[in-house]
Amino acid sequence: MSTPNVRLHELLDYVRNGRIMDAMREFYADDVVMSEPAYGDTVGLAANLEREEKFVASVAEFKNFETPAVATSDTAGIYENVMDWIDVEGNAIHVEQTVVQEWNAEGKITRERFYYDTGK
Repeated sequence: MSTPNVRLHELLDYVRNGRIMDAMREFYADDVVMSEPAYGDTVGLAANLEREEKFVASVAEFKNFETPAVATSDTAGIYENVMDWIDVEGNAIHVEQTVVQEWNAEGKITRERFYYDTGK
């Protein structure tokens, strides 16, 4: 198995088990660039940890995290996921997205891009 294949499945298990911040520290390179339609690029692990902490703080309860499709190569990972949660204001949130990742030889994500409909 290639590094992204093994590591991506480990990462997804962290998320399924509510260990999002642990996953960020374990699987992302210090110079990672994460791109989202709603926020643009966030550069560097420290900035991405800060952004992700805000997200985690906005969630009252995770209801569902599914990954119906996962694909990897020697240097990339792609997965589709479906997530449902209740935010701290009581709103039910449903997101369907595709994520494309670039992995380095050390088994860390250097670039991650999310594709989803922002509703705009």
